[in-house]
Amino acid sequence: MGLLAFFRRSQPTANVAKERLRIIVAQERTARGGPDYLPTLRRELLEVIRKYINVDPEAVQMNLEKEDGHEVLEFTVALPEKSKA
Repeated sequence: MGLLAFFRRSQPTANVAKERLRIIVAQERTARGGPDYLPTLRRELLEVIRKYINVDPEAVQMNLEKEDGHEVLEFTVALPEKSKA
């Protein structure tokens, strides 16, 4: 068996390193709570909303969850109360 193992081809080192790096990046994203684009997405959505209504940035919440193998992005905006005139 030792002789057969000698002639088998193993995966190139670069492919193994690349796959390990993918795993590490995926774990880091999960640990941080989401993809890198979420802060930019939150800011841009807030800018669009502010074109139509004055919203406090603290009134905006963004949540990314995994459900049944899918990622669900929940974006919640607490609108200010209408002032009575």
